[in-house]
Amino acid sequence: MGRNTRKRRTPLATKIVAGAAALAVGGGGLVWANFYASAHEDHGGHNRTRSAGAQVATIDCPDVGQKIRDVPDRARGEVDGELATMDSQITDAYQRLATTRRAQAGDSQFVQNSILGPLKDRRKAIIDRIQLEINRAGGKADDNLDELAGCQGRPADQQQDGGGQNGGGQDDGQNDDGQNGDGQNQDDNGNGAAGPFADDFVDINDVEPNSRDLENGFAANGDGGSTGSFTAVCGVNENNLFNSDNLIVAPGVDNGAHHTHDYVGNQDNNAFSSDEDLANADTSCQNQGDKSTYYWPVLRLQDGTQEFDANDQGGGAEGNVGKILKASQAEIKFVGNQRSDVVAMPKFLRIITGDAKAFTNGVANANSSFSCTGFEDRQVTDKYVLCPEGSQVVRTSNFQSCWDGQNIDSTNHRDHVAFVQRDGSCPNGFQAIPQLQVRLVYDVPAPTVENGQVRNPYAVDGFPEQLHKPITDHNDFINVMDEDLMNEVVDCINRGEDCQ
Repeated sequence: MGRNTRKRRTPLATKIVAGAAALAVGGGGLVWANFYASAHEDHGGHNRTRSAGAQVATIDCPDVGQKIRDVPDRARGEVDGELATMDSQITDAYQRLATTRRAQAGDSQFVQNSILGPLKDRRKAIIDRIQLEINRAGGKADDNLDELAGCQGRPADQQQDGGGQNGGGQDDGQNDDGQNGDGQNQDDNGNGAAGPFADDFVDINDVEPNSRDLENGFAANGDGGSTGSFTAVCGVNENNLFNSDNLIVAPGVDNGAHHTHDYVGNQDNNAFSSDEDLANADTSCQNQGDKSTYYWPVLRLQDGTQEFDANDQGGGAEGNVGKILKASQAEIKFVGNQRSDVVAMPKFLRIITGDAKAFTNGVANANSSFSCTGFEDRQVTDKYVLCPEGSQVVRTSNFQSCWDGQNIDSTNHRDHVAFVQRDGSCPNGFQAIPQLQVRLVYDVPAPTVENGQVRNPYAVDGFPEQLHKPITDHNDFINVMDEDLMNEVVDCINRGEDCQ
């Protein structure tokens, strides 16, 4: 496998992360150490692991990018770059957390004094620069952003319930033997990565049918309104286009995602691609009028395979290890709205669905789900699924399908679009656009989960401090359909036809 490359500029903080990671690499990934003792409890016949002496497992920082509003256009590039550097700082702090367990065991204040305190100072310096850049560009920066500088340590089993920061401070107790009650080292699942763990998996038979109920992620199509669909046939990344960039969130920044993405559709998608580059690129879609970019974090089997990115940033150097699993099916479909006709998406509209930082940010923006073929009435967002023999793993993402009618992006990359409300309508002032639905199917060897341990698990790539939690799955889209094709999509959906 290969990766899409272009001459890149790498922030200093990213170089520091790479250096720290290089020192920690071993056994195909990072060398992690134990962070908490655990005890067993049985829930519905499945062994689950719970913290008995919860210690600091990861770094939990407020997401500054989601709190900033009204950045002038001429300051957006600088602000996005600063936010990307802040992500690298968190990664650097997490690497230090994972490689200093012996020092932490001897000093209960080590994490605060040597990791979290310095991190707060570095984050405050960046926040100050962001405020200055906004004000210089004619905007009015929020004077309270400094309150977001501080981070805290959290145990691995404490997921945020909402968008705020709800605690999870350091526990002074330490576990000297490096093992939990079942003999599994919880900083390393045995495959060179911090997560996923046994508690991150559920048997699909134990998921209640039709139980998924999130504010986000509703399928917009229904029996009324615009009932048609348009399917884009774009393959499954046969061209092996991979990189750890994120053109939407971190344009111009190498390794802005800190994890590797699969790409279908547009073939010139990296951090340095301009709208003109996207418009002039080749596409893997059968309809050559669709040069949209569809991308998502790769799914890996943590089986010890040394992939092309085993020693790279975004790959093994940041804990994303093992064999990349290519989807056997990638169904990309646009559907209508339950209450009304849909209008055309503007060209270069950008949409992110799900949240790569949902483990620490909270579930407010989480919406991607896992299921199994033959069981797709059972969907779960916070667990990976164990499928029976002959059944395949399914990842599903339903995108926001209401648009503000003006902007192709927003400062936090979310405010310009919205999900339909429970009655199928769009919020006031928003217009219904075709809803993108992405369904990915994988042949995944079933992990072994026994006595609170998991062997050869699969997991989505993610930021290292997110511990490969399934709740962090997400999906990204930039519309680069030509005007004629977009009008065809809209007409097909509004006429109630199924087209491709």
